[in-house]
Amino acid sequence: MKILVVGSVAYDSIRTPKGRRDRQLGGSASYFSVAASYFAEVSVVAVVGQDFHPRDTRLLESRGIDLSTLERAQGNTFRWTGQYKDDLNAAITLDTQLNVFEDFRPSLNPAQARAPYLFLANIDPAHQHAVLDAMADSPRMVACDTMNLWIDTARPELERLFPKTDALLINEAEAKQLTGNSTFAEAAHKLLDSGIHSLVIKRGEHGAALFNRDFIFATPAMPLSNVIDPTGAGDSFAGGFMGYLAATNDQRPAALRTAVVAGSVMASFAVEAFGLERLADLSQDDIRERFDEFIRMTRFGPEEGASQLPLLNF
Repeated sequence: MKILVVGSVAYDSIRTPKGRRDRQLGGSASYFSVAASYFAEVSVVAVVGQDFHPRDTRLLESRGIDLSTLERAQGNTFRWTGQYKDDLNAAITLDTQLNVFEDFRPSLNPAQARAPYLFLANIDPAHQHAVLDAMADSPRMVACDTMNLWIDTARPELERLFPKTDALLINEAEAKQLTGNSTFAEAAHKLLDSGIHSLVIKRGEHGAALFNRDFIFATPAMPLSNVIDPTGAGDSFAGGFMGYLAATNDQRPAALRTAVVAGSVMASFAVEAFGLERLADLSQDDIRERFDEFIRMTRFGPEEGASQLPLLNF
């Protein structure tokens, strides 16, 4: 096992301008683990209810994901109902039923406690702290995510977590909410000043930006003509990001930059279908070809024989 993810496995009911799905497999741990599984071995700590369908277990296991500690509790699996209208960057929550997730307390087995890469997905910061405390060895990399709920209700615990992590992955609205800044760049620098080493701000269709204490890197999102369901794009990004770093065992600046592109690649696949329909059925060629598309799309430099910027002298 290379990566341990602690998060949610859920059933989502989604409506977008392109259609709807009821009771589709979702949750932060599901999207993250499927995306990361193309790069490295992944183990999941989460909880599901008695209603969790065997086909969904088979889907996750078909990607080689370790579900040995997927807890099965009395009751129903966490459920979320949401809708996307014209703005596909913003989900409208219609209903949330925590069900068995409400009493979830993460528990690690000895192998998981020694995982070299740890992703603390969007759960209560108190549980994120508990997982960190349960790690037998210091992981080579710890990354975490959060959301507006925890920013509103558990800010002290959340801020106490930041210096313990190597990377924070949040969206633009959350970065602004955390800092009170009106631009994501201002928010990023303020968060770096708070003790975070690396910060990835996910900006939906506008791409992603990596802010490190030593450098800044940004990449656009893949321009897609047919976005079906944005649910899980951020967690899929995190899976690609962490998966690449775990596979290369490298956290130097060049690796972090490439990890942002790997995350963007996986997020671009996630939105092309409902739920995990596209993300769980990729080939290595699919991923390599889209990675190469990102390279071609973002490569910049004067062509051979072309002039540099022809500026006028005054």
